[in-house]
Amino acid sequence: MDPLRVKCPAGTVVGRADGDVRHYTGIRYARAERFGKPEPQPAADGDIDATQWSPRCPQRANPLQTDESERRDMGVDEQCQYLSVTTPQDAEPDEGLPVMVWIHGGSYETGGGDETYSDPALLVEEQRVIVVTVTYRLGPLGFLGGKDRPANLGLLDQMEALRWVQRNIAAFGGDPDTVTLFGQSAGADSVAHLMISDGAKGLFRRAIIQSPPLGITLGRADMAATMAGRLDELPDTLTNEEMVRQQKRLVRGLGRFGWVAAMPFGIQYGHEPVPAESDLDPAWREAAPGVDVLIGSNNRETALFAELTPLFAHMKGTRVGRRLYEAAVARTTRQIYDDAIDAFVQRHRSAGGHIERYRLDWGAGPRFQGAHVIELALLFPTHAWEVGELLEGRALEEVRRQGRPMRDMWANFARTGRSDVTEIPGILQVHSS
Repeated sequence: MDPLRVKCPAGTVVGRADGDVRHYTGIRYARAERFGKPEPQPAADGDIDATQWSPRCPQRANPLQTDESERRDMGVDEQCQYLSVTTPQDAEPDEGLPVMVWIHGGSYETGGGDETYSDPALLVEEQRVIVVTVTYRLGPLGFLGGKDRPANLGLLDQMEALRWVQRNIAAFGGDPDTVTLFGQSAGADSVAHLMISDGAKGLFRRAIIQSPPLGITLGRADMAATMAGRLDELPDTLTNEEMVRQQKRLVRGLGRFGWVAAMPFGIQYGHEPVPAESDLDPAWREAAPGVDVLIGSNNRETALFAELTPLFAHMKGTRVGRRLYEAAVARTTRQIYDDAIDAFVQRHRSAGGHIERYRLDWGAGPRFQGAHVIELALLFPTHAWEVGELLEGRALEEVRRQGRPMRDMWANFARTGRSDVTEIPGILQVHSS
C-alpha cells in the first residue's frame, strides 16, 4: 500500500514525502460564495491532489514578510477554505496520535495556513504529533459583515475545518478525541472565541492561546458599523485586487474609536456563531470545565510595532527617550494583552477549568526581546525567520536548539492537557495556580 495515499471519508488524499514527515497540502474543506456561509466540501469520487500549498485569502502585504522570506508559490483564492495535514513519516492509520490544529494570526487581515514562518515539519518530526494548518477568509471577506453580509465568516470557516478534522483525521493516524487548537495573535483570539462558538463544542479538547489581543475585542460595534457602511457603498462586483485596495478606505480615520482601531477587523459579538457581548462572561464560564487551556503573552508585545514605526524607534536615542519608549511598550502591552489575559485566567479557573498562564521573555537581541510573534521563531524555526529582522543575526540552528524545550512543552500539553513545566530558563515561566 502506498503510504502517501490516505483513504478517508473525504476521498483518497495523495500527499508527498518530505524528509521525516509527510505533507498533505491544499485540501479543500469547504466552499463559499462571496459573503456566503461555508458549505462542507463533498467527498471526492477520485483522488484528491494534496501536493500544492493552500492559497491565501486575498490580502494586503504583510510588513514582516519579504520576497526572500517567502519562497513558496501559494497563490490567492477568494474561496480559500483549504487545510494541510503534516504527519510523521511512519504514522499509521488509526494510530491515535495527538492532533494540533494551527490557526494563523495576522490581525484578521494577513497570513495563511501554509506560510513558511509557521511550517510545522520540525514540531511534527520531533514530537510525533499531527499538525493541521487552516486557511480561512480575512478582512472584509471574512470579518466584517453588514447589509446582507453575515459577520464572522472566517470563524465559520474555521469551524468547518474542525469538522473536517473530526471526520477524517483518524485515517492520517490522528486521534479526533485529542485535538488541541493553537494559534497566535488574531489566531489566538479565534481560538478563545471558538471555545464559546455555537456548534464548536466537542470539536476540540484543549487550547493553546498565544498573545491574544483580548484587551481590544470589546466595544467594537460602532467601528464595525462604520466600516460596514463604507463597504455597502462599494459594488458587489469588485475584483479581489480592488477589494484589497479598498481596505485602506474601509479603515481610514478609525482612531476616534480608541484602542480597538489597532485591529479594525475582528469577531463581532451577537452574530453567528458567538454570543452577545453581554453574554461573554457566562459563556466562557460554561465552557471552562470542558477545555484545558494554556494561555500567555510576551513581556514586551508591542515592541514589535514600536520597532517597525520610525517615530517610536528613534525615541531610544537618548536615555530619557529610552525610558519613555519602554514605559509606552509596557503600558500598551498591559492594556492590549496582559490585563485581559489575567482576567481570562481568573474566570476560567474560578469556573472549574484547568488553565496555565505563561509569560515569555526571549529574544535573539534587544530590539525584539519579548516582542509580539517572537515565540513563533522557537516553535517554527524555518529559513523565513533567518532572513528577517527579528532574529537580529542569530544563527537558525541555535534558535532551533533553544526552542526544543518549548516545543516539548506545547506537545506535552496537547497530549495530556498539562505542561508539567514551571519554567524554561531564559524563555518563559508558567503559573498553574
